[in-house]
Amino acid sequence: MTPLLRMPSAPFRTAVPLAGLLLAGAVLALPMAAAAQATSALPPAASAAPAAGEPASRIARVKLYPGSATVERVARVPAGARSLTFRCLPAGLDAQSLQVQADASVRVGETSVQVLDRAIAGGCASPLDERVRAAQDQLAAASAESDALELAHTYLKTVANTPPAVQASGPGTPGAGTINTTTETLRRSAQDTLVKLHQAQRRQEAAELALKALTTERDRIAGPAARVALVTVTLAAERDADVRLTYQVRGPSWSPSYRASLDTAAASVRLERLALVAQNTGEDWGGVQLTLSTGQPTRATSGRLPRPWTLDVEPPPQPVPPPAPAPAAASLQRLAAPVAPAPMAEAAEPLPSFDVAVAEGAYATEFAVPQRITVPSGGQRVTLALGQTDARAQLLSRTVPAQEEAAYLVAVLPAPAGVWPTAPVALYRDGAFVGSGQLDTAAIARTGLAFGRDERVRVRAEPARDATGSAGLTGARTERTQQRAYTVDNRHTAPIALQVLDAAPVSQNEQITVESRYDPAPADTAWNQQPGTVLWSQTLAAGASARFTASHTVRYPKDVRLQERR
Repeated sequence: MTPLLRMPSAPFRTAVPLAGLLLAGAVLALPMAAAAQATSALPPAASAAPAAGEPASRIARVKLYPGSATVERVARVPAGARSLTFRCLPAGLDAQSLQVQADASVRVGETSVQVLDRAIAGGCASPLDERVRAAQDQLAAASAESDALELAHTYLKTVANTPPAVQASGPGTPGAGTINTTTETLRRSAQDTLVKLHQAQRRQEAAELALKALTTERDRIAGPAARVALVTVTLAAERDADVRLTYQVRGPSWSPSYRASLDTAAASVRLERLALVAQNTGEDWGGVQLTLSTGQPTRATSGRLPRPWTLDVEPPPQPVPPPAPAPAAASLQRLAAPVAPAPMAEAAEPLPSFDVAVAEGAYATEFAVPQRITVPSGGQRVTLALGQTDARAQLLSRTVPAQEEAAYLVAVLPAPAGVWPTAPVALYRDGAFVGSGQLDTAAIARTGLAFGRDERVRVRAEPARDATGSAGLTGARTERTQQRAYTVDNRHTAPIALQVLDAAPVSQNEQITVESRYDPAPADTAWNQQPGTVLWSQTLAAGASARFTASHTVRYPKDVRLQERR
C-alpha cells in the first residue's frame, strides 16, 4: 500500500475508486465469457447418431390417428450399400406394419427388427437430452452472471469501506469536489450492480426449476430401462438413393377442439377448427409433414359374423357316476407338488391416454397441415389450426324459467360442411371470452350454440300453485292440477327473438290422463323432437314484457301409485 500512496501521478483516494470502477466494469463483462466457458465445458449431448459410416435417417412424414400414428423415415444410402439400419426407433412399433420403399436403383431384401436397452443400443439418446442440455446451458450462463455480479459487488464494497486514515497528504490530496464525484459514482455503480444481481439470481432460480422438470420427465419416459428398436434392411444400391421406412406406433393421438366467435352486430359466427396433438413415443417429431386422420387403423378390420342358431331336443339327463377311489400316496404327492407357473410375457409399458373424440362415419377424413410441424416427445400438447368457416346466424334469447331465472344468447346457424367431431369449443362474444361448451354440429341447426347470459333480459318465475282433489262420480279418481306463470322483460333498445321453454307432463300409461292449457298458445309442444318440451316463441319489442302461463291437470285412479320423474 505504501508505494501506491507515494505515486505522483494520482492520489490514493482518487485512484483506488476509479480503478475499482474499471475493474467492476470488467467483472460485469464476465457473465458472457463465463457462460460460454460453462457451455463449452459441458459434455456433448447424446444424439441418435448412426454408427460410423452409416447413413442417418430422419422423420419426413407422420400420419396421426386417434391413438396411433404412421411414421415415415428417410435415409440416404450411397452407391454400393448392402445394408441399412434405422436406429433408435420406438420399441413399441408394430413390426407387422413395417414397409420399406426405395428408388428403382435399389433392390430391397429382408428386414429384421431388434429391441435393445437404450443404454447398450449405441447413439440412442433420450429425446429430451437436447432440451436438458439447453437448460443446463441456460443455468450455467445465469450462474456465471450471478457469480460475476457478486464479485463486482464485493469489490465495490471493499473500495467503499476503505478507512479514511488510508489517505495521502500533501499537494496530491483530492479536493472535496473530487471526493463527492467519486462517492456518487460508487453509489450508482453499486446500485446498478445490486439490481442486476437480483435479476440474475431470479433467472438462475427459473433455470434450476426448468432443468429439474426436464430431468424428471426424461428419467420418467426414457430412463435406463427404456428400450429402442433397430430395423436392419438388406439391400443392394446401384447408386445414391433414398430409402423410406414406414411403421405404425401406438400412443400418439390428436383430439379436435374449436373456437366459436360471435359478432352480434353482423349476426355471424366464425367457427375455427383446431387440433390438439401430443405424442410420447420416445422420439421427437421435428419439422415433419403432419396429416391428421379420423381413421382407426388399430380397430378391427372386419365385423363379427352371426353365430349359428340351432334348435334340438335336449337329451335326457345322464346318471351321476360313482365317486372315484382315493388316490394313492404317489398320486397325492404328485397332486401336492407345486406346479411351476407358466412363463409370463413381459409387461408392456402403459400407453399414454388421451381424451379423443372420434368421428363416427363410414369414411375417414384427413387434414393435411400445410406447414412443417414439430411435436416433441413427452406428452406436451401442440395446438394446430385446421381452417375456419363463417356463417350467418339467427340470434335469439332463450330462457327456461322453471329451472333458472335467466336468459341466454343463442346463435342458430347451419351445420358446417365436412366432418366436425363433437368436441369442446371456446366461446367468444364480440371479442370477449364468455366460457366453453360442447360443439355438436348436428345439433346447432336445431338447438343453436349458446354464448352466455343475456343480462338485458329479465326473467321471473311466479310460485307454482298445486291443488289435489277427487274426480269422477264416485270419487274413485285423483285429480291434481299445477299452474305455472312466467314473466319476461326486454330491456334492450331493440326487439329480440324470444324463446321460452317449459316441461309438460307426459303420460306413459293409459290409466293416467293429462290435460294441459296454455296462454298464449305455444309454438311447439315437442320441441327438438322431445314430447313434453313446450316452446313459446315470439318477437318481444324493446322495453316490452310478456307473460306465459301453463296449467296441467293429471287424473289417475286412487289405487294407483303415481311414479313421477323430472
